[in-house]
Amino acid sequence: MGDFDIGAALQNYLDNPQTVVTPEADSALTDCENDPEAFTPGLINSIINPISDAVGENPEAITQASNLDSLFFLLKCAPNVPLHQQSPSKAQESRSDCELFARSRQTSFIPPASLGKLFDLVISGLGAEAEIVHHEEQEGETETAQHRVILEIFAFLLQWCIAAVETKSAEKSSAAPAARGKGGKGAKSKGGQKDGNWGPSGQLQTALDTMTKVMKLKLAKIFVTTSERDAFIGMITRPTYMILESEQRVKSTAIRMHTFKVLCVAIKHHGHAYGAQTSIIQNLTYFEHLAEPMAEFLNILSEQYDYPQLAEEVMKELSNKEFSANDNRGPKSVSAFVARLSELAPRVVQRQVTYLAKLLESENYTLRCAIIEVCGNLIAMLSKAEEGERSENHKGQINAFFDVLEERFCDINPYCRVRAIQVYIKLFCDLETKFPKRRQKAAELATRSLEDKSSNVRKNAIKLLARLVATHPFAALHGGLLSYGEWNDRLEACETELNALKPPAGTPGLGERTQAEQTVDESLLDDATQSEEQAPMTEDQQRAAFQKAQEDAATAEAMNKLQLTRRYYIEALKFIETLHEASPHITKLLASKNKSEVIEAMDFFVVADAYRIETAKPGIRRMLKLIWTKGNSDEGKGVQSHLIECYRGLFFDAPGNFAANDAANYVARNMISLTFGASPAELTSLEQLLATMMKEKAVNEVVVQKLWQVYSVQKKEISKQQRRGAIIVLGMLALADPDIIVKEMESCLRIGLGAFGRKDLVLARYTCIALMRMTNSKPTKGVEGKTSTRLPNDHAVLIRLANLLDIQTDSKDWYGLAEQAIGALYSLSKHPDVLCSDIIRRKTKAVFEVKKAACENKDADASHVDDDCDIEMSDGAAPEIEQPEPLTEEGGSSAVGLSQLLFAVGHIALKQIVHLELCEQDFKRRKAEKEKANPGSSPVKKTPGAKTPATKKTDGKKDEPTAEEELDLIGGTSEDDFTDAIAHIRERELLYGQNSLLSNFGPLVKEICSNNTSYLNAELQAQAALCMAKLMCVSSEYCEVNLGLLITILERSPSAITRSNLVVALGDMAVCFNHLIDENTDFLYRRLADRSLPVKRTCLMTLTFLILAGQVKVKGQLGEMAKCVEDTDERIREMSRMFFAELAGKDNAVYNHFLDIFGLLSSDEGLEEERFRKIVKFLAGFIEKDKHAKQLANKLASRLAKVENERQWNDVAYALGLLPHKNEEIVKMVSDGCKVVEAAAA
Repeated sequence: MGDFDIGAALQNYLDNPQTVVTPEADSALTDCENDPEAFTPGLINSIINPISDAVGENPEAITQASNLDSLFFLLKCAPNVPLHQQSPSKAQESRSDCELFARSRQTSFIPPASLGKLFDLVISGLGAEAEIVHHEEQEGETETAQHRVILEIFAFLLQWCIAAVETKSAEKSSAAPAARGKGGKGAKSKGGQKDGNWGPSGQLQTALDTMTKVMKLKLAKIFVTTSERDAFIGMITRPTYMILESEQRVKSTAIRMHTFKVLCVAIKHHGHAYGAQTSIIQNLTYFEHLAEPMAEFLNILSEQYDYPQLAEEVMKELSNKEFSANDNRGPKSVSAFVARLSELAPRVVQRQVTYLAKLLESENYTLRCAIIEVCGNLIAMLSKAEEGERSENHKGQINAFFDVLEERFCDINPYCRVRAIQVYIKLFCDLETKFPKRRQKAAELATRSLEDKSSNVRKNAIKLLARLVATHPFAALHGGLLSYGEWNDRLEACETELNALKPPAGTPGLGERTQAEQTVDESLLDDATQSEEQAPMTEDQQRAAFQKAQEDAATAEAMNKLQLTRRYYIEALKFIETLHEASPHITKLLASKNKSEVIEAMDFFVVADAYRIETAKPGIRRMLKLIWTKGNSDEGKGVQSHLIECYRGLFFDAPGNFAANDAANYVARNMISLTFGASPAELTSLEQLLATMMKEKAVNEVVVQKLWQVYSVQKKEISKQQRRGAIIVLGMLALADPDIIVKEMESCLRIGLGAFGRKDLVLARYTCIALMRMTNSKPTKGVEGKTSTRLPNDHAVLIRLANLLDIQTDSKDWYGLAEQAIGALYSLSKHPDVLCSDIIRRKTKAVFEVKKAACENKDADASHVDDDCDIEMSDGAAPEIEQPEPLTEEGGSSAVGLSQLLFAVGHIALKQIVHLELCEQDFKRRKAEKEKANPGSSPVKKTPGAKTPATKKTDGKKDEPTAEEELDLIGGTSEDDFTDAIAHIRERELLYGQNSLLSNFGPLVKEICSNNTSYLNAELQAQAALCMAKLMCVSSEYCEVNLGLLITILERSPSAITRSNLVVALGDMAVCFNHLIDENTDFLYRRLADRSLPVKRTCLMTLTFLILAGQVKVKGQLGEMAKCVEDTDERIREMSRMFFAELAGKDNAVYNHFLDIFGLLSSDEGLEEERFRKIVKFLAGFIEKDKHAKQLANKLASRLAKVENERQWNDVAYALGLLPHKNEEIVKMVSDGCKVVEAAAA
């Protein structure tokens, strides 16, 4: 077929493959044009097989018109462009085609197996022809024209086959997800099943291999003109680029490398560079997945084929390319390409870096990110260069790239700032060169970035600081630790040595020379001309002069060395100071809402602690609070588990070379050290952490034994702090495993409740806390409460606990001890009210026995125990207490004793309420158990004369009822009756019963609180107020009578501690007697403006609890809470913001109260305008719904006409500007209003 015109065929193919004419095609095929059903695999094979045999014998058979047209006809039945990429105009043009080709436009009508056979035919034919040409080239005999036609035909067919194969593969992959659904049934799905095993990857590799062989031929001899050769090369490279367009194909390393090889040969030997450049730019613009493969391709072309020019030209073109503002794909792809190329071929990129620098001015942040990464890769390349490879301006280039990176720390886009930090992290992780000056600058920039608005920037800044610490350059001397104190001592020692080596200040010739003389090089000057010759030096003089010269040289060398050491120390200290400056910021970020940021902050402090940086300790303590992190998602749990891992590594994992005993000592010592100097909040968090770890079996039994040894040691004097720490930790561990305390109760009795405890009241207090962990005494709702084992009243532990309150001391630690001792009695005793009654009697006698000794005789018949409910507080005749004489400030021990008595009375009263609730809960549990055991029995109703638990004790009987009798009593009492009896005891008996021990103390504390001028002792006044507040929580009647007095003390008391206590007490009363306190909440809100910071904090926490728990109704006072959002104290600001964040999630509460808050803030003349605006802006952030914003805007707009002054108008206008109301009338009203106000002002 000598008349085959490749130009015309190629034009038709590129325009519309179905316009390629096939007049000589087999008649069996032409018959199928209007009868597609006849186009069967058998027919297709009958056409392909003879052609395949003929071409196998001689590739020249392809030139026969019938063979070629038959292959063209078959390929026309397979679309070479996916349906979604076909242009509508071309589809319109070819609508007049026959039915077979019309169907073929929708989907490939030729079966995959037949297409594979056709593909094999073309590949094998082209390979055979290439072999023939190669042999003829070796022999020097080449028939140029004939081989040119055959190669063109095969290249044309191969191009068409690959397009058909790729279209079929794309069709198959897009149909695969649909086949999973319900709609994938029918003929199409059956066809998909047949095609299931078809995979042309192997054929494509063979085809690409064959292409490479063809292009290695001496094509210049075959294709005489350049246009012919370019057309032929185009038929080879065009399908190659088409293969690369498939993301699936590019993922295959083998296919990717074969395509690169084809293109490299085409570029290197056949002038395809310009075409490749255009194709690469297009690929980067339209195919994101080709960004990194194209960089890889250009690197291979540069290194293996020694052709870097293409990469350089591509970078030049990209640097001048402009992207539209809406184009995100192009810049992203170009960025990935440039960054990857700089990593693979940094030297190639370095030569074009001046062009690429233009991209730093681009508005698209991804392009700037790419250049930032390029700078990092070039720094890495230059720093690793050998001495001989370095150019003259080597250091200048590195510095220039570092300058770019430092500038990008201030980039307007957070992603660029993050990328700059990430590049630094990578550099300081991988490079052996330390760049100490740049490290210092990076540390300072990272510290500044800790205050960035973007959490991603802050997170990476923390990571960079941790990396700088881990790879710091100051490990050459003295190891790698970074303790500021140690380095400062070394600097001082170095300066001392340096000063010692300097000549004395009065040495002749020193300090007298001018600046000009000091700069003169002594070797340039000759000695003065002397008229007389000097006498020659003697041997002794020569020896002395030589020795002096040696000493001077040694001194100079030592001074030089010390000066270098001094500079080294100064740089180290500067770096440590930067870390110290960064630590408080990172500590704040532990409270971030971004969990990954929190985890990075924790990791930093772990690293900092490993290098002994002093500021790590506060951060590690602050980390403890993260044990309370909430989160139903894995993020919240992730923070908790990461915290436990950090603490395990810091304190619970002994070095690997320690023996078992040494490891236990190490862990025990660390656990005790965690309690040193810890605040109550930190101890609570540590308790939760240790209990969690104990549940996870992370604490060894041997460690627990070591802690008991420290606590119990008697033969050796140890620090009080260490012994206290041991029992604190043991009490915390017992929260998860109470047996820890139960097994060593005797040790607690001997140490904490014995002589050691009496000397150290804090030790005794923590021993009481540990003892409470033996039983679960927390009240639970319902009747499913767990039964707890309690001790009889004559148990040694209970006797010792009761005796602790008799300790005579003026120490303030007594109150903490008394609180926990009373708590332990109520937790452990079967009848705690009996023990506490005795305590009150003993303390009362101790205080008042001087006044009236007769009180001792009134206790004879005071103890009548109610065996069911143990309500001893309202039992027996109480000693009458006379009003004490007025006590002055010098009232000595009597004031202290009375203060301690009142504290004990108040706390016992509170604990008795809890005890009553436990009695009620126990009754309900036992009743439920009895009804469950005897479902048929009905409860017996009480008769009017039956004894209640409150009246039974007047019989004076001490006999304990049997268990069966108890159950009978329970069964005969209804729950409501029992609950009413308990309520009656609490309301009327405890404080007003004739036989109640507590009844006399109510009037007593009222007398003391009412006459603060008579009872001047400050401690007595504080304890009396606290006792009265606790008694007010017992009875609503007592509360109502004394509420006015309590509020007066709250308003006027000079003691901040008293005011704080009463704020908490009012919160408790609001829970107990809401109807009484609800009308007086204004007094509580006033404490938000208290002059004492601790009182303000306490008040804010109390109100936060009450409001969020729904215990008090909000009546517009939220404005006072809102003022705290911009308080001068940081903790108050944080708590207030947290409160509003929680409140916003409760039924649109912020929206509902926004106008009230706004009105209160706007009317407050003492509130600065800037502070007002910050508060309103913060609150407006919670108005998220458009509907709410519009409603608020309308209500606020109505206020514009009612404002009294310009400030109020500005406030309303500012609030309207914050709300996204989109109301043009309001906008016009605001703009008109401004003009009116401005005119009035003028």
